[in-house]
Amino acid sequence: MADAKDPKKSKGAKPAGRASKKDGAPAPQALDDGSEESKFKPRLRDMYREQVIPALMKEFGYKNLMQVPKLERIVLNVGMSEATQNVKLLESAATELGMITGQKPVITKAKKAIAGFKLRQGMPIGTKVTLRNRRMYEFFDRLVTLALPRIRDFRGVSPKAFDGRGNYTLGLKEQLIFPEIKYDEVASIHGMDITIVTTARTNDEGKALLRQLGMPFRT
Repeated sequence: MADAKDPKKSKGAKPAGRASKKDGAPAPQALDDGSEESKFKPRLRDMYREQVIPALMKEFGYKNLMQVPKLERIVLNVGMSEATQNVKLLESAATELGMITGQKPVITKAKKAIAGFKLRQGMPIGTKVTLRNRRMYEFFDRLVTLALPRIRDFRGVSPKAFDGRGNYTLGLKEQLIFPEIKYDEVASIHGMDITIVTTARTNDEGKALLRQLGMPFRT
């Protein structure tokens, strides 16, 4: 009969305008999952993938992408001997380190008691931050393009501060070179050590990686 209902359409029919999984339409969360990676991509990371990797493969003759060295993490460490007498100075340094890196720092404590320095075991003596992934690339970018050029009479960083395994440590005398720090709000002027950990196997490979990323080494 012409008026009979089609059993395939009467039950379980899908409303018009809604795509099924078989249609190949992506799920809404696949377009934007709300993560940090989907919202922002560091400029330096794109530069590493598009320019640095090909340059290093040509320079060292790598045949596999996995052989190319890369940044693994950056550790910023502030040690304050004055903290044994004034804990507020350490709190101020931790706040400033958080402003510089965009990540909450941790307080480091003394592992041993030293009577000559009036230091007891477990006493807070510094603060540090370990950066990875997006924040690591963002910080390195701001370090080489904004902070280091603000050092008075800056002529480049020493190329001899590698540890033999491609990792580089840079010592800064003042935190004021970072534009996030306001001079009028600084409780005390202090330095910091910045350790850049890479996957390079030798100093030459680590130096080439950092140079390609913009680190201004002295010649």
